[in-house]
Amino acid sequence: MTSSPARTPFIVRLGRSLDARSWLLIGLFAAFALVAVPVMHLLLPPGNPLHLSTYFITLTGKILCYAIVAVAMDLIWGYGGILSLGHGLFFALGGYTFGMYLMREIGRDGSYQSDLPDFMVFLDWKELPWFWTGSDHFLWAVLLVLIVPALIAFVFGYFAFRSRIKGVYFSIITQALTYAAMLLFFRNETGFGGNNGFTDFKRILGYSITAPETRVVLFALSALALIGTLVLARFLVTSKFGRILTAIRDAESRVMFIGYNPLWYKLFVWTLSAMLCAIAGALYVPQVGIINPSEMAVANSIEIAIWVAVGGRGTLIGAVIGAFIVNLAKSWFTVSFPEYWLFFLGTLFIVSTLWLPQGVVGLYRRLRAGRSNRQESANDAEKGAGKARENCGAPASAPLAAAKGASA
Repeated sequence: MTSSPARTPFIVRLGRSLDARSWLLIGLFAAFALVAVPVMHLLLPPGNPLHLSTYFITLTGKILCYAIVAVAMDLIWGYGGILSLGHGLFFALGGYTFGMYLMREIGRDGSYQSDLPDFMVFLDWKELPWFWTGSDHFLWAVLLVLIVPALIAFVFGYFAFRSRIKGVYFSIITQALTYAAMLLFFRNETGFGGNNGFTDFKRILGYSITAPETRVVLFALSALALIGTLVLARFLVTSKFGRILTAIRDAESRVMFIGYNPLWYKLFVWTLSAMLCAIAGALYVPQVGIINPSEMAVANSIEIAIWVAVGGRGTLIGAVIGAFIVNLAKSWFTVSFPEYWLFFLGTLFIVSTLWLPQGVVGLYRRLRAGRSNRQESANDAEKGAGKARENCGAPASAPLAAAKGASA
């Protein structure tokens, strides 16, 4: 009786999903985020040229959260062919669920010195709504960050994918879902602060949320979350699951014909993507100090898709690059030329769609491949010239040798 081969341990398969160069780059990034940044921000004085300001920490930490969202979008769009225009909803839900905990941490330090959040006192609420129960516990808040968006994504995705809604129709439905949620959260009676949302946070786990040490810890957690998201995503897309997912993207009918049910593959990656967005939202809120319904705006969800398109769809690292390019440009434009930002964003999307369909990463790969081809062509030409010189030299040397032999 033959025994089945032993299954490769998960940690080994996870390590093999990335090559040595990728692990090296991840290690360098981790060393920068976990060692260099704290030293340069906390230990070096502000006058030192290597000192990193609070503005840098906050801005970069925010973009790291956006990069997580971009990778989550690339998972479903780049590898699953599912274009969502509603991922801003899951990002905001993660921010709101963790923001509830931050609001409870204010305690009696608010403007009204009440156990209730200030906006509830202002609206003459007498007690907390039932869904705020347990929101003063950190672990419960973390659990809600994962469960609430995942549950909404699962229910919505199940009925959408079961009905085989896809393409532009799916995108429009996700857009409508996000817009409806935004209108709901704008209402004061929902218990989420209305159009002002949650703000004026004081503490997290008892530590001042504005302290430099707290900001560095949140920055480091955002960096670790991005690394974990990239490694997990890379593991998934290089596994059997990832190959089936890309097959569903390219030819869903053929995949169904050979016996696979696309529903569960699409539903899993859709729900996972929503959870990753929620984690990013939970890390985003304490760093920027506010969360309101504008985070659910349709324009924000469209912008997420632009990050992925600019960086390179179906590359993972391209999503990170695109998030940094667009948001750094946004930070500069909104200060220097705020009225031209939307024009620049639209132009960037058009250029990426028409002339850079594979994004910045695709452009880099084409340039690198062209350089490699030119180098190979030059090597081949040099080899050909060398062989020609050898062939031309053989007939000329033979008569010379014969003449030398005759004279001898």
